[in-house]
Amino acid sequence: MSSEVMVVKVGGSLLSDAGRLRAVLAGLAEGRDGPCVVVPGGGPFAEAVRTSQAALGFGDALAHRLALDAMGRMAEIFSAFEPRLAIATTWDAASAILARGGVPVWDPITLKAGHPDIPETWDVTSDSLAVWLATQWNAPRCVLVKSALVPMGASFEDLASLGLVDAAFPAFAARYTGAVVLRGPAETRAAA
Repeated sequence: MSSEVMVVKVGGSLLSDAGRLRAVLAGLAEGRDGPCVVVPGGGPFAEAVRTSQAALGFGDALAHRLALDAMGRMAEIFSAFEPRLAIATTWDAASAILARGGVPVWDPITLKAGHPDIPETWDVTSDSLAVWLATQWNAPRCVLVKSALVPMGASFEDLASLGLVDAAFPAFAARYTGAVVLRGPAETRAAA
């Protein structure tokens, strides 16, 4: 990946604020922050997986794969909201989209076969997957767009204990050499 292309995770919870979601996606499509790859959260589709797992009792590995599908469905919604976004499942596809001036939205379907670096539990959600992708693709920055306010000066561990990122996020972030930035509804906070 080019050292100037960043990863931006857009939380699925932003669906509850369609105006902000459209504005965020339009800003990314316009290149306000520079070239990027968008990682969608699972939003209500991931919540449906959680609810179904609780009701039916299927295992975490299946729930993880279904949550990856949820992210893929959100990628479709994001690209429908903002036609300048195009779905990509691989770096080659993302590169081609970037080369023609578009913005790729990552569908993590290739991870459904499993990956040794990614535990198949609810400890890993789209937040950790965004940092994992930023690490894999050598992105200099990973931005997490959140629907909640982000406390000033919070550590990754603090953010995980507050439920603002998943439990595995501190470990994934520790392996990432780039900058991690969290953006709440009207703010930007760098996390440490």
